[in-house]
Amino acid sequence: MCLAVPGRVLDIGEKDGTRMATVDFGGVHKEVCLEYLPDLQVGEYAIVHVGFALQRLDEESARQTLALFEELGMLQEEFGDPWEQAAAQAGADSPWPFADEPFADTPSAGEATAPRHAQDRHAQEEGRL
Repeated sequence: MCLAVPGRVLDIGEKDGTRMATVDFGGVHKEVCLEYLPDLQVGEYAIVHVGFALQRLDEESARQTLALFEELGMLQEEFGDPWEQAAAQAGADSPWPFADEPFADTPSAGEATAPRHAQDRHAQEEGRL
């Protein structure tokens, strides 16, 4: 789901001729285009949708909306790590669903292995692996 989320402008600059800002969404900072609100200033709040500031918003309304989104878990849904979210939806107990050691099945030096990818096979044929 894509939300229109209120955020506070932290700084403003220009990128490739476009007015841009760093915006704080309750602790998450994102780069946002300000072309639709060219007079928005640092410290002000705006509703942001898909990377564009669309409408100026007063601070109290912004804080209430952010608190409600956080309470409903919508900020995590919007700004959270998609891999972590997918693992949680799949019922994984931990963020790293594999062995305790990420490379536990990696062969030790000198141990013969079969190449896993065509690129590795090619490198092995050329004597680079």
